Amino acid sequence: MAVYALTGFSLVSLLSFGYLSWDWMKPSLVADVATDPMEKSLPPTFARPPHIIFILTDDQGYHDVGYHGSDIQTPTLDRLAAEGVKLENYYIQPICTPSRSQLITGRYQIHTGLQHSIIRPRQPNCLPLDQVTLPQKLQEAGYSTHMVGKWHLGFYKKECLPTRRGFDTFLGSLTGNVDYYTYDNCDGPGVCGYDLHEGEDVAWDQSGKYSTFLYAQRVSKILASHSPKEPIFIYVAFQAVHTPLQSPKEYIYRYRSMGNVARRKYAAMVTCMDEAVKNITWALKKYGYYDNSVIVFSTDNGGQTFSGGSNWPLRGRKGTYWEGGVRGIGFVHSPLIKRKRRTSWALVHITDWYPTLVSLARGNLSNVPDLDGYNVWPAISEGKESPRTEILHNIDPLYNHAKYGSLEDGFGIWNTAVQASIRVGEWKLLTGDPGYSDWIPPQTLTNFPGSWWNLERLTDGLRKSVWLFNITADPYERYDLSDQRPDVVRTLLMRLVHYNRTAIPVRYPAENPRAHPDFNGGAWGPWASEDEGEEWEGGREPLKSRNKKKKCKICKLRSFFRKLNTRLMSNRI
Repeated sequence: MAVYALTGFSLVSLLSFGYLSWDWMKPSLVADVATDPMEKSLPPTFARPPHIIFILTDDQGYHDVGYHGSDIQTPTLDRLAAEGVKLENYYIQPICTPSRSQLITGRYQIHTGLQHSIIRPRQPNCLPLDQVTLPQKLQEAGYSTHMVGKWHLGFYKKECLPTRRGFDTFLGSLTGNVDYYTYDNCDGPGVCGYDLHEGEDVAWDQSGKYSTFLYAQRVSKILASHSPKEPIFIYVAFQAVHTPLQSPKEYIYRYRSMGNVARRKYAAMVTCMDEAVKNITWALKKYGYYDNSVIVFSTDNGGQTFSGGSNWPLRGRKGTYWEGGVRGIGFVHSPLIKRKRRTSWALVHITDWYPTLVSLARGNLSNVPDLDGYNVWPAISEGKESPRTEILHNIDPLYNHAKYGSLEDGFGIWNTAVQASIRVGEWKLLTGDPGYSDWIPPQTLTNFPGSWWNLERLTDGLRKSVWLFNITADPYERYDLSDQRPDVVRTLLMRLVHYNRTAIPVRYPAENPRAHPDFNGGAWGPWASEDEGEEWEGGREPLKSRNKKKKCKICKLRSFFRKLNTRLMSNRI
């Protein structure tokens, strides 16, 4: 009991007395975005287009890298980041599919219809086929394009597969959660199938190989068989460190002193992934690519704190719009960077990689109008100011509406029951239910006490539907300023209204029984014929009119099952 009390006191003390005060970005004013997203700096004067290696990790928490003070060993990531540019004002999305869709399209979720949840294995849904993807633009620029790892952007038709969306080769999984050795994935009791694919075929022969090693080995083979004189793009989407928590025993042994079993396994997976990145970097040097390469490292969302991850000292976790869910680990390592070995506080979002990398490749962006991303290479390489001044984290009209939200609370212009979040300059606004709102320290003890960190959620979070934070001065979201600054709240609500007017209908169709692996030889894969139309359903009604509809018994029943499904699936996305 004494230990619990002391631990609780330590957390409160650290938060109260500013022990965790870091040097965050300089404040800026609340203002509408004036910069055209398509406005770019002139392409860099490289001798030839650079090789691009984009590494994306899954569910790695903000705290779970050595240079953020972690107890997890990541020597490779630490060295690459130290020698390159650390992005400490870098944002991603809170769950898997949204981050991947925004990376590969350069567009916000509301502009692709993927603003609600993830694409599930049995849904007739995928990244919209009318979107011109990042690898397609790089192919146009003369690049050889390859993907290794987790897709999670839909596969119900062959047109949805990575090899039909711009990648010359693909080795990886199509769903979001597979066994690291057997590559089995169960989407509910009795709905299980194999999910490892080579191109458009099932890779049965690769079963038994640990995926983190398998993917790093594939990258090395690609580099060995390609000419460094020709530009190459490799998208490495590790499934690490998503559940299930699996790692070779020798990595777990390194963390045998950790009392928390989940944290121990998780740490082992992170270190294993770090060594895989080391092997990829070594291959770039061995085969002659490194001197003309750009390595981008990014996480896809915040860490899942219930599965060993840590976003400390940020608030929240995976699946939430608190900083712990959307602020990511990111850095760029390249001999081509003009100002290396520094930390950048430039505002960067995952949508920015699309125009940035296409510009580096000397590709043409004129035929992909209305991107939400910006070319941030001058900010990264030269330390110039970021062209980005705001980020729409999301507007999700299908997420459970907050009980205490209303149009009245939103000054008559926005229904605050709707889940949404936006950052403009130094200010961040959240409406509706932003998700699990606590601060959770790294769980290194066997039975880490949990009751004392629920104080804020119990006393402040349950009856609110609007939060406002000055993220520059308060990156840990401790001080809600919505009551003190109603002028700023109103300004940011108007920005949400602006974005909502541009949103397209939500793509979130019902599951199709034809997707069952038993009908596909025991593996997950396309089940719809190529001439079938898109079967997605949904639609974005004006939020005001929707709120006025009378409730009915069937609506209440549907809402109950939606909430139940969300809770059951929370640990699987």
